[in-house]
Amino acid sequence: MPAAPLSPFAALRHRNFRLFWTGQAISLTGTWMQTLAQGWLVLQLTDSAFWVGFVSFVGSVPALLFSLPAGVYVDRADKRRVVMICQALFLLEAGVLTVLTGLHAIAAWQVALLAGLVGLISSLEIPARQAMIVELVGKEDLTNAIALNSSAFNATRIVGPAIAGLLVAHVGITACFGLNALSYVAVLYGLYLLRMPKVQAVAPVAGALERFREGIAYVRSERAVFALLLNTALLSFLASPFIVLMPVFARDVLGVGADGLGVMSAVVGLGAVGAALGLAALAPRVHRGRLLVWTGPMFGLAVSLFGLAGWYPAALGALAVAGFCMILNNALTNTLLQGLVPDALRGRVMSLWSSVFVGFAPIGALEAGWLAERIGPSAAVAIGGALSAGAALFLWRRVAPGVAALR
Repeated sequence: MPAAPLSPFAALRHRNFRLFWTGQAISLTGTWMQTLAQGWLVLQLTDSAFWVGFVSFVGSVPALLFSLPAGVYVDRADKRRVVMICQALFLLEAGVLTVLTGLHAIAAWQVALLAGLVGLISSLEIPARQAMIVELVGKEDLTNAIALNSSAFNATRIVGPAIAGLLVAHVGITACFGLNALSYVAVLYGLYLLRMPKVQAVAPVAGALERFREGIAYVRSERAVFALLLNTALLSFLASPFIVLMPVFARDVLGVGADGLGVMSAVVGLGAVGAALGLAALAPRVHRGRLLVWTGPMFGLAVSLFGLAGWYPAALGALAVAGFCMILNNALTNTLLQGLVPDALRGRVMSLWSSVFVGFAPIGALEAGWLAERIGPSAAVAIGGALSAGAALFLWRRVAPGVAALR
């Protein structure tokens, strides 16, 4: 029987997914612009690597605390409505940040507070959005859809920071926040146009607390699911903080300024897009478990090399490899989880995934920022990358070797 033709864009044949993906691509461009500008703004206001890490911590730790309870609600809610409300609140936050920055009335504590509000909203929006994807494309094109989402996420990582770097250097930080606010209009319009399938409402057979416990019990009982979540937590805590500390590297280690920071962020996105599109095209043929067990160690090694690179071109090369391995690992983990988990538990398990994916990174960023002020950013990032590579190797070889057999 002939092999299925390779296409990185199979999921786009679904109208709902086309609308969703297009709106996300536009909105994410603005999100990446704000992410770069926010880190640069905090560095300007405080001149502190710790504060850069702290704001990231405040902005993401709500996901660690609230995502799983949110998943209990998501499993019973209208996911599109949840996502639309959250996106509207994101627009409001970006608008407030634009006004405060434009009036020169912004302080580091205000940036941290607004970042915390975004994190709180994201603890509900991320699991709802992730659980909604299967309703847009069905299980047949799920891997392709997740990979295409990753490609949009990371293609905009190229475009957004590149634009933001130019705006910060030549126009001002306020423009980045204002354009991000406008970008949310696109995703809201796309969500409004969706024609969602009618899902038969199922009355809860247990209370919220019992369903919360059911989700935890399922993860603890399924070795492969538990290992996938643990791998995400380890990489998010130990390796991912390199992204938060890139403004420090751009200014203090490599001496390339805001323009160079935009290029660094874009290079991470370039590597990630290559990984996402490759996975989207090869989804019917790739052995996902076998590939996954190598992406974590390679990600950690690339992060460590970035930390040690004092030469700008070498740092860019390490960032490209890190972006490639990071997104390949995330997309494979996401796909394997959604394929393993029963429909009735998907919202809760994906909320737990988003909790460790988003929530552990800021804890690592806070620790890395504290460490960077004591031993230097290069050593802090290099140590985190090396530890994450070793932890991933130990996990797949000793704790859950069976994950490599998953297809």
